[in-house]
Amino acid sequence: MTATVTAPPRRRGFSKKAVLPWLFLAPGLLLALVFKFLPMGKGIWLSFFKVRPFLGDKWVGLDNYTRVLTDHRFQDAIGHTLVLGIGQSLGAIVVGFALALLLEGQSRSLKFVRTAVFLPVVTATAVVGEMWRLMYYPTSDGLINHALGFLGFGPVPFLDNPDTALWATMAMGVWIWAPYNMVILLAGLAGVDRSLYEAAAMDGVSLWQRLRYITLPAIRPALGIVLVLAAIRGLRVFTEVYVLTGGGPAGSTDVWMTRAYTLGFTRNDIGGASAASAVLLGVTLLLTVTVNYFRKRGDVR
Repeated sequence: MTATVTAPPRRRGFSKKAVLPWLFLAPGLLLALVFKFLPMGKGIWLSFFKVRPFLGDKWVGLDNYTRVLTDHRFQDAIGHTLVLGIGQSLGAIVVGFALALLLEGQSRSLKFVRTAVFLPVVTATAVVGEMWRLMYYPTSDGLINHALGFLGFGPVPFLDNPDTALWATMAMGVWIWAPYNMVILLAGLAGVDRSLYEAAAMDGVSLWQRLRYITLPAIRPALGIVLVLAAIRGLRVFTEVYVLTGGGPAGSTDVWMTRAYTLGFTRNDIGGASAASAVLLGVTLLLTVTVNYFRKRGDVR
């Protein structure tokens, strides 16, 4: 006779191990649902209406999208967003990479310096914008113009000149986000095999060749993360522009988000502002998917 072995009965329902993580996530998910996803859905819904408080909303279909996308001021704002986003992102990546190379190590003094360098990231953007606005003060009393005075240059109206306002805003954005990129790149540099540097030094490899053929390939995953975050952040820039210039002078720093804010809260065009925000959401999703695709394609290679 052969003994038959019966498998233990499967437990029906969810086990405690499967439910427990969701219990911890539930408060955050609930807050995100109430304060993020439901308002997002409501905004997309309102983008198809002409919002008329106390009179009832009127369905207009895609008219809000057509009107917003054909508005020359909105088109200018898109151009400013691209210039500011690309310049700010590339500058922050380059400066962050340089800071990561300079501050890499285990010394206690380096840990203190890294903490000090990271302070712009944890400081409220509105506070940083107000500080830079004072530094850009257009007379010799401003910090930057006072320093330029020692070099023989007159006071420069950084924020009052349409030709310089966008670049001045970009410089502040680089200063804010370079330390954030530095931390991610430092994590990537920690995984580089030190024996490769020693072998390269023995072979007389130059510093540039070491960066190109050892460091950059090793931190490619970290660079991919930085690029994705920078792409999203570049399109959604708002607070630094709003605090520093408010979109001026003469609309020279008006970006996607400040234009949507003006439509919604200054001109009371809720439908147009919702349409502009919905288009921004779609472009952000498309850009994120595209950057992720090329990042994963590069990792495969």
